[in-house]
Amino acid sequence: MADRTTSSILITADPAAVMEVIADFPAYPEWAGQVKAAEVQETGDGGQATRVRFVLDAGVISDDYVLGYDWAGDSVSWHIVEPGKMVSQLNGSYRLAPAGGGTEVVYELAVDLKVPMIGMIKRKAEKVIIDTALRGLKKRVEGRV
Repeated sequence: MADRTTSSILITADPAAVMEVIADFPAYPEWAGQVKAAEVQETGDGGQATRVRFVLDAGVISDDYVLGYDWAGDSVSWHIVEPGKMVSQLNGSYRLAPAGGGTEVVYELAVDLKVPMIGMIKRKAEKVIIDTALRGLKKRVEGRV
């Protein structure tokens, strides 16, 4: 697995409100810029998605794949269970922690592609995905509070 790209943001809401938006996969195309579709395929005992199909268009990385999700308190992690045509591995997580009257959200992502790509370009694409997702998440959560 390649190096991980990590970034964080402070959202003016409690962790439960942030996690509610993170768990609402069908709404991702409304706020997560690169996600064109997200379909929950399976849920666990608590009703949270455990398997989600995504259609992604992030410029250099465009694909259709399925992720498996693991929920643990104020964090959620994911891994690829059905690779796409371009994406061979995709692992990531959101970790939430109360901070400064809100919630600090740390997003970590590592992507491996089936096609050769210079590491610097791949990390830049990961950074764009993360930063766009964090800004979209902040706007979505704070718009609901």
